[in-house]
Amino acid sequence: MLLPGPSFVTFTNGLRRGGDDVERNEERGNRPRRTRVPAVLAGLLAAGIALTGCGAAGGGGGADRSAKEDGRTAPAVPDGGRTGTAAPREGEQRSPSPAPDYLSTFALDVDTASYGYARRALAEGRLPDPATVRPEEFVNSFRPNYERPADNGFGVTLDGARTGRDGWSLVRVGLATRGADRSGERPPAALTFVVDVSGSMDEPGRLDLVKESLGLLVGELRDDDSIALVTFSSEAETRLPMTRVGEARDRIREVVGSLETAASTNVEAGVRTGYDTAVAGHREGATNRVVLLSDALANTGSTEAETILARIDEERREYGITLFGVGVGSEFGDALMERLADRGDGQTTYVSDSAQARKVFVDQLPAHVELRARDARAQVAFDRRTVEKFRLIGYENREVADEDFRNDRVDGGEIGAGHTVTALYAVRTRPGASGTVATATVRWLDPVTRAPRERSGTVATGALTADIWGGGHDSLQLTAIAAYFADALRGGALPGAPGLGTLAGHADAIAGRSGSAVVRELAEAVRKAESLRGPAEEPSEPGGPGEGELRSGDPYS
Repeated sequence: MLLPGPSFVTFTNGLRRGGDDVERNEERGNRPRRTRVPAVLAGLLAAGIALTGCGAAGGGGGADRSAKEDGRTAPAVPDGGRTGTAAPREGEQRSPSPAPDYLSTFALDVDTASYGYARRALAEGRLPDPATVRPEEFVNSFRPNYERPADNGFGVTLDGARTGRDGWSLVRVGLATRGADRSGERPPAALTFVVDVSGSMDEPGRLDLVKESLGLLVGELRDDDSIALVTFSSEAETRLPMTRVGEARDRIREVVGSLETAASTNVEAGVRTGYDTAVAGHREGATNRVVLLSDALANTGSTEAETILARIDEERREYGITLFGVGVGSEFGDALMERLADRGDGQTTYVSDSAQARKVFVDQLPAHVELRARDARAQVAFDRRTVEKFRLIGYENREVADEDFRNDRVDGGEIGAGHTVTALYAVRTRPGASGTVATATVRWLDPVTRAPRERSGTVATGALTADIWGGGHDSLQLTAIAAYFADALRGGALPGAPGLGTLAGHADAIAGRSGSAVVRELAEAVRKAESLRGPAEEPSEPGGPGEGELRSGDPYS
């Protein structure tokens, strides 16, 4: 199934216009909470980031109200300015409301499962289902070296380049948190592992990989951290109550080593018992998290997401327990896992081999148990004096109504130490225009005090003069390759998108310059997709409505 191409948002004579989507966008602006968008409808609302909002991002009047209520305008930057970070203020620390009324608002996302699962499908000789392809998760599978703040907030970086099509550019919004100090102070972690031991997990690369992953993690956690273990098949069982790691490492490894597959897949029972165990072992002042390891192929109990989602949402609100979903298996319930993690204010990833398991459970999870931000959201304001059209690439499932950007009761993303978040826009600037193109503001709650914080950055037309495929743009090129690749797998046609063969060549060049193994894997995946799809013409311009710290030696892991 190919997803229909999303519409661009266009300014004509000073009016916001998005084809047939305008009325629906305005209706969405009245929603009090972030909502989920069915896959097919999502394709109509936004382009194909990681881990929220379409290019039109509903709420037609949200920007006008914001500007009038606050009475301020965004600070101007000289033409050619590429980045900017507003210093935080005391108290609420609100950034100036931008004057443009051309807004895109979404909750931050650091999921990567979609890219990992697509790579596995391609390696097995099949194209991934377009409904499982989320471009933001392709983009956020790579960690650009954005400027990181000295405090617990966000660094905000904006840059961009021309795509080679008349008037079209890519504008990148990059957010980054301060990395974790593995030897420094951090809150203890209380982790409840919910492990699928159903019959479907007997396939190589499923339960065996889960056991290997947990064994690796036990050696990385601190003595003051705690672990609980729940298994589920047709029923669920608590195999280990919340236990301090300290002197219990060998006992924990024995329990993990004894895991064997059984019968059906009752995800509901597993999640329910897992959260019961997490609540019973809840630790004040700790990072309390449920880690679900499963192929998410529910076939017993309640197989519908809503029953399971309600329980996750309840414990998230009362106890602050978040959920981290780790997908495994050649057949994987991607949609269910993503919805579970989203409702649990967590994230999803996918592992298919030992190298990926080590990256997640050794390099990332121990560092990310420390939160830097809760309910984080971003709002990008495009200036209609310089911008004719724009489209956010991905984030359909993370949409937030424009007027809810500063409504702190609305869910956002939970962001850990050392995380980066990237959002990429296709932007068409007006001929001859100069000045500010976009102002991006990130808003979050301090994970300890719950006080709201904001920071902003701005990009101007002078930053978009270089060609993206020219020299000196490896990081931005890599973001573009990942986004174009995902959009192609969904049947999209982003302006300026090269063919898959050309994309693979660009990835090969970056891998050659950087020595990056993960970029080389990206090039191989793109080339495999090209061979499975067969030759295709270069996309034409669409019209009408339409992880953790960087690993040494590999700058993009």
